[in-house]
Amino acid sequence: MSSITSAGSTTQTAESYSASSQNEGFSELNIDEFLQLLITEMQNQDPMDPMENSEMLQQIGQIREIGATDQLTSTLGNLAASQELVTASGLIGRQVEALADDSTEVSGVVDRITVQTNEDDSRNVKVHVGEKTIDIRNIRQIDSV
Repeated sequence: MSSITSAGSTTQTAESYSASSQNEGFSELNIDEFLQLLITEMQNQDPMDPMENSEMLQQIGQIREIGATDQLTSTLGNLAASQELVTASGLIGRQVEALADDSTEVSGVVDRITVQTNEDDSRNVKVHVGEKTIDIRNIRQIDSV
């Protein structure tokens, strides 16, 4: 029966920490950078010892999986933005209590909605109560008039 000593446990923890620290650099890697690294790797492989077909198929599969995941993320983001717009349009004529963009408490009837596009092409749906503008996520209570 074997046992792990406290020294072995410390060594394992240090190795795990070192490995996780090295992998954290790749978590910030976007899809374009990943694909560029993969293409560079394939272009610079040793012609006398080329990549195995199975390895290449595995990497192509990874590229397709990343592309599909990226497309799914984009589609879900668009769906969420559309749902926010539908929700906001349903608030027209309804009494709300919320925190306005200028950090003041607002209570009143929603008279209109607007959509603002940010620099990163994301959209913010805003509802308006009189002269106050409110991000839809800052609505605290909705009542019928």
